[in-house]
Amino acid sequence: MKEFIDYILQFGTLNQQQIDLILKKITTLELQKDDYFSEAGKVSNQVGFVLDGIVRVCYYNNKGEEITKYFIDENNLVVDLESFETETPSSAYVQAVNDCKILVFSRKDWRELSDTIVGWDAIVHKLISKALRQKVERRSPLISEDATTRYLMFLEIYPNIVNRVPLSYVASYLGITQSSLSRIRKNIR
Repeated sequence: MKEFIDYILQFGTLNQQQIDLILKKITTLELQKDDYFSEAGKVSNQVGFVLDGIVRVCYYNNKGEEITKYFIDENNLVVDLESFETETPSSAYVQAVNDCKILVFSRKDWRELSDTIVGWDAIVHKLISKALRQKVERRSPLISEDATTRYLMFLEIYPNIVNRVPLSYVASYLGITQSSLSRIRKNIR
């Protein structure tokens, strides 16, 4: 839990009483590999912070193919923000790539923190802004590049992930087949 407090203190100041309140609201969720943190078609009702493991955000395209949008690793927030804030069904899945330990706040507790802690909304705004910037930075450069360049950029963007997730997820994220990814990996060694 110290990791989460250290994380949020990068974005604002909290006194010990506020920190204690936050710690009271946290529960720990252990997800097994392939379990869902949130699912398409359901309203996202929790905000998480990944302590250990990797989750991915994915969806199914109109051909029924599974597409990985991005990965979230340790010391990052995990939430389907649009679904959580608008209380509408999600269009994506948030799935554990491997066994994960996630600190979780329910919608009720998250709102209670907002109502109780002066400055909480400003901290949350900064957290969300950072997460959205990361998301754009991680996707935008990949769109117009060739497959080899996209893979090399993936290695830069996610240096701690490539050896911890199935190659099929990496290939899906890059928009290429797994056999193409294998060829690319072989050629750059």
